[in-house]
Amino acid sequence: MLSAKITCNSHGQDSSYFIGWEAYEKNPYDEIKNPNGIIQMGLAENQLSFDLLESWLQNNPQPAAFKNHNDQSIFKELALFQDYHGLPAFKNALVRFMSDIRGNTVTFNPNNLVLTAGATSANETLMFCLANPGDAFLIPTPYYPGFDRDLKWRTGAEIVPIQCSSLNGFRITKSALEEAYKQAEKQNLKVKGILVTNPSNPLGTSLSLHELDLLVNFISTKNIHLISDEIYSGTVFNSPSFISIMDVLKNRNLVNTEIAKRVHIVYSLSKDLGLPGFRIGAIYSNDELVVSGATKMSSFGLISSQTQYLLSEILSDNKFTKMYLSENRRRLKERHEMLVQGLQKSGIRCLQSNAGLFCWVDMRHLLSSKTFEGEIELWKKIVYEVGLNISPGSSCHCSEPGWFRVCFANMSEEILVLAMQRVITFVESTVKKNSQSRHQQLLNRNASRRTKSLPKWVFELSFQRELIATDER
Repeated sequence: MLSAKITCNSHGQDSSYFIGWEAYEKNPYDEIKNPNGIIQMGLAENQLSFDLLESWLQNNPQPAAFKNHNDQSIFKELALFQDYHGLPAFKNALVRFMSDIRGNTVTFNPNNLVLTAGATSANETLMFCLANPGDAFLIPTPYYPGFDRDLKWRTGAEIVPIQCSSLNGFRITKSALEEAYKQAEKQNLKVKGILVTNPSNPLGTSLSLHELDLLVNFISTKNIHLISDEIYSGTVFNSPSFISIMDVLKNRNLVNTEIAKRVHIVYSLSKDLGLPGFRIGAIYSNDELVVSGATKMSSFGLISSQTQYLLSEILSDNKFTKMYLSENRRRLKERHEMLVQGLQKSGIRCLQSNAGLFCWVDMRHLLSSKTFEGEIELWKKIVYEVGLNISPGSSCHCSEPGWFRVCFANMSEEILVLAMQRVITFVESTVKKNSQSRHQQLLNRNASRRTKSLPKWVFELSFQRELIATDER
């Protein structure tokens, strides 16, 4: 017999978000081997600035060879046991990098930092620290589909959506917060906190100062926690600029208060530096008990000493990191504009955004019906017929059918152009079919009206003729 936890289906793997990935893996696009295959546009990965990192490694070969600045080997030192607190040099470099991203308006204490094997591990660790099984966290919709796995699967925590609307660009409102809290109470769930992604995945928008103030006021009133997942903080490429929850705490003189102890930040180098395979995540908390508990739990998912050493050297090169952040933002902005303009050519619009590796795309006008069934029907056509793996809004718990997340930073410019060509061809075909269908419906409707307007004696005569014909047969 296996554990009930292993055999249960709460992992979320049956979500259309993951099903699309499986479809891609079975039929991946390749320019030579499989030109009609599926293009991966469901992966929020930053591949636009690898050349900058590779150039740094070429110019600084010692760290990758596990040598110090005196060209002496430190392989043995790194290979032997390291405790779970992490290398001080790496933690110091990481908090400086986090400050640089925020324009050095705030500083971070390395003693408040807990290293984890990626943001996935960081979020789950915080759930273990803050919530008991059956407790709930409120999350604005739409949200990253992986949260259903990361926050709930092993912890037993629950998610209650904060329903946001396209009418105001999916912004968080006070009424939406209150309604979500009431819904949790109706379900007999104890609300332990709110989790937000800032900038948002999948919206690609950073939270406004008004929204952040709302959140701080709400957790203060309800005496609950706030987790701010800021793993896309370095990807803000357009105005408005990024505002961290730490900025709000500082500006409201709340840094050394009980409220600040209930605010926790998740960070990672997976998006800003494009290094998801290095599994570099972190929790930043002002609560000593959370830091202590999370540090103990981090022993189940450590970052290797070799990785920490290499990244400490890269992040300590302030000239390089400043150049990298600037150039990476420029490239993201350029690629974002390519996607938006490419979709516009086919009559598809995107939510106005300023950050991230994706766009929140409005395809409501292409639905066969204004339902989630209609959305999945359209999504299947795009994946299996058009050959593009994108994520349907329903997988992100969006309350309105017809929205999709489309990623743009995990492919070459040439592949993105091909993807846009496929979209244009599909939309033109769909619009033509819909037009023909509406035209036929109109003809049928007019014919029905003409039939209904005929005098009664015409129907009687027709009926008599049918009887005569039947007798003759």
